[in-house]
Amino acid sequence: MAPSNRSPQSDSGTATDTRWRLVNRTMRLHDHHPDALIETLHAVQAAFGCLPPESMRYVSESLHVPLSRVYAVATFYHFFTLKPPGEHTCVVCQGTACYIGGAPRILSAVKEAFGIDPGETTPDGRISLLSARCLGACGIAPAVVLDQEISGKIEPQDVVQTLRRWSAHDDDTGRTEGNR
Repeated sequence: MAPSNRSPQSDSGTATDTRWRLVNRTMRLHDHHPDALIETLHAVQAAFGCLPPESMRYVSESLHVPLSRVYAVATFYHFFTLKPPGEHTCVVCQGTACYIGGAPRILSAVKEAFGIDPGETTPDGRISLLSARCLGACGIAPAVVLDQEISGKIEPQDVVQTLRRWSAHDDDTGRTEGNR
């Protein structure tokens, strides 16, 4: 059986979505072999920011892999996410040094201020909270990555203050809701 050449967008009328080119290219480079599943899922996440259900169905059909296996791989590996990320991300290191240095207090402060746990995004889609097993920044524990910028020896109130600033901005111009 030949692999499907149709991306999910073919059915929805958005065939101009170029994000599928990366995904299809990855599968072609591996001759649509089932062993290309993880690499293909990386391509989907790189293109879409997460693994939407329609993309997992498409990968399943294209690589001739049961959908249950695609879902199992997508949920097993920490790197993959099924939900769209927030506009901003906060990653709290949970390595031993960071844990001892105060990572649980940071997570607790974020939960109290925003009502989210690691792996969740605020209802407005502004902030995603993630945790990592180790960032390799033990010398500056506790370490947090705020929008790809690492901050060390950081206090919970400093993290919450940054997240509140992110939450208050209504667009990329830096205007706050009160300055319209």
